[in-house]
Amino acid sequence: MEPTLESCLPLLSQTPATLTALLQGLTPAQLDRNEGGDSWNAREVVAHLIHTDQTNWMPRIRHIIEFGESQPFPPFSRTGQRELDLSCPIADLLKQFTETRHVNLDALLALQLKASDFALRGHHPVLGIVTISQLLSAWTTHDLTHLHQLIRLLADPFREAVGPFHRFLGVLQCQGHSSPA
Repeated sequence: MEPTLESCLPLLSQTPATLTALLQGLTPAQLDRNEGGDSWNAREVVAHLIHTDQTNWMPRIRHIIEFGESQPFPPFSRTGQRELDLSCPIADLLKQFTETRHVNLDALLALQLKASDFALRGHHPVLGIVTISQLLSAWTTHDLTHLHQLIRLLADPFREAVGPFHRFLGVLQCQGHSSPA
């Protein structure tokens, strides 16, 4: 499938409401649980989504439009969310993400991208040449990856409690898929 605004915008625009429905009202223990090691908890995931919306997706689309392949994207910190206040209520983080996403989607629509614009290319400092189409697809899939991550986090405490049903519950068999790169 070739991504279009029509295929990506519904997913991108629904992520804030999906996160709010999923996380609002959960206990601190549920929100602070992670998958061990350097993995992130729910607060960190929401903060990461805020950070990436502020510094990654739209800035890089604008960078492609302005510079094409002539200048690589500025570096991106995958752990930049650590600069946000993670002690605030989850409702505050969700509100900030909703507002940030709304601003970005308005900005994306304001660009009035034509079909030919999706082939415009930029230079990613690690991945090499990427297109606006690939960035838009990655942005959408990035959201889905973190929703998947949160579902695993929320299901894990029930791992033992489900007893023999475990074999029918795929979310309990998933070990995650994100790489640190």
